[in-house]
Amino acid sequence: MHYYQVALINSSAPLLTYSSNFSLKEGDIVLAPLKSSTKRAVVLKEVQKPDFECSDILELDKLRYTQEQIEIANFIKDYYFSSFGEAIGLFYPQLQKPINLEKIEPKELPKLTQLQEKALNEIEQKELSLLFGVTGSGKTEIYIHLIAEVLNKGKSAIILMPEIALTPQITKRVESYFGDCVASWHSKLTKKRREEILDGIYLGDIRVVIGARSALFLPMQNLGLIVVDEEHDDSYKALTRPRYNAKDLSIYIAKKLGIKVVLGSATPLVSSFKKYPVVRLKKPYKEAKKEFKFISGSEIDYQILKEIDLRVKIGEQALIFVPTRANFKYLICNSCGKAHTCPYCSIGMSVHRKKRYLKCHYCNFTQAIVEQCQFCSDGRLVTQRLGTAEVVELLEKEIDGAKIEQFDKDTISTANKLYKALQRVQKRESNIVVGTQMLSKGHDYPEITLSVITGLDYIVAMGDYRSKERAIALLHQIAGRSGRAKDALILIQTSQPEFFKPYLKDYEDFLKDELNFRKELYPPFRYLARVLISNKDYQKAQNRLKEIESFLKRVENIEIVGAGVAPIERIANKWRFNILLRAKKRVDLLKALHQIKSIDIEIDIDPVDFS
Repeated sequence: MHYYQVALINSSAPLLTYSSNFSLKEGDIVLAPLKSSTKRAVVLKEVQKPDFECSDILELDKLRYTQEQIEIANFIKDYYFSSFGEAIGLFYPQLQKPINLEKIEPKELPKLTQLQEKALNEIEQKELSLLFGVTGSGKTEIYIHLIAEVLNKGKSAIILMPEIALTPQITKRVESYFGDCVASWHSKLTKKRREEILDGIYLGDIRVVIGARSALFLPMQNLGLIVVDEEHDDSYKALTRPRYNAKDLSIYIAKKLGIKVVLGSATPLVSSFKKYPVVRLKKPYKEAKKEFKFISGSEIDYQILKEIDLRVKIGEQALIFVPTRANFKYLICNSCGKAHTCPYCSIGMSVHRKKRYLKCHYCNFTQAIVEQCQFCSDGRLVTQRLGTAEVVELLEKEIDGAKIEQFDKDTISTANKLYKALQRVQKRESNIVVGTQMLSKGHDYPEITLSVITGLDYIVAMGDYRSKERAIALLHQIAGRSGRAKDALILIQTSQPEFFKPYLKDYEDFLKDELNFRKELYPPFRYLARVLISNKDYQKAQNRLKEIESFLKRVENIEIVGAGVAPIERIANKWRFNILLRAKKRVDLLKALHQIKSIDIEIDIDPVDFS
């Protein structure tokens, strides 16, 4: 009889010991009984017979985890404060015996400009590069050349995109060069399609996967390249345990396994610009003139409508960016000024006018639209910020011949809907595009000659050390969607043009200024971590906060930036408190936080969300 320590896959449970009649190895996946059910578990090591009775392992799976996967899962467990079972559950296991991959040579490759050739040569000399290229500079063509190189060496590649919305266009481009060995991977795939892709990877038929952050954990054989496109995007950070950052983890995995990694962005993170070797592409593939004009106000006014109307009349296209989804705005009391809030979460409820309801975007509680203030009872509730649905409604009423495409998460809920919407824009069946952040994420709209950017002041005002970075990056990303083939006008609605003006020409100017601002305070010069405490009992949550804060105050080399009620005080009927920590050395933070790690708190290292 053998005895093994195992971890239940995707579970926060501690390591358990089981007996087995057959011999097992580290990484084997087994079926193990637990109470009245059976669970998948991974074998970690053989142990001495314990002094308690053990249940027998039931069967052995044909798949297993590799030594490398187990080592990386251990890193995730320690760095991102999860259980081993949660960490290993991110990975898709391998077959027992990997196969040799054949060399693949594409029939042709996209022709590169001299600037692109120079950038490609620089990247080829480095194991890690940050490809900092303005929008429309042809980063995808460089990725395609890098993919061709690894396929020709009998290796495979992963291209990470921040979210599902970006995968159709780039997948189509890459497929046009490499054919059926390319697959798209994201959460909206059917179970059947997921199984087909996994089988294709095991057989060596699928060699290039383009997908959201979970694609990083696919069982790619002989991986030679990881590309992290739009590396600045916060979607790479998981907001549930394990709270990993797929970009940072790509760099860790690549270094550990000797894989080339390329980060790409027109607006790289300040931290990335400081830390990684930069390869610049300063000019777009096709140069067109862009005129920037600042306008005041917070509504779609006559000036904006006039410019949109002109584009429609002359057969061109316009884009309007609204920094909120659907009618994601609050009902505000015109007497006491308070927002109508969710009864279970201390946050304003969003107005969804077409469906005539209010919705909490944290716990999903919905109710009919109300008119009377819940606090002072004598004020009337009014809406104060414009949402995408209202903009569409206004344009349909004011612009003759308007054919509008709405891009937000409420309208574009599937990959197929996104693909069809992009097709309508590209075929010029639509002449106005209205949307949220989704518009900023790398799509190519060659005929757009007007971009209207609203709500930047709202983004600058967010209580977050990265709010300026987000606002300037967004401006550059949205402006980059227009003027791809023809001269374009960019209207920027803001009450603080003097803040944005210095950074219109080159995003690098902002990066350098921001690095000076962050010294001694924020990443990349300091490391941050957030401790989140939540409980249905307010007093218990507050007492736990005081207990943890009292301990952390006694720890050397870490600073408590703030401690108290979280910005969003209640979610799903749980009271929330948080502590924000700062340190010069990452190791000091990790040591301190591992001393307080427990199942009743969440620890977020390198946080991007402070709500």
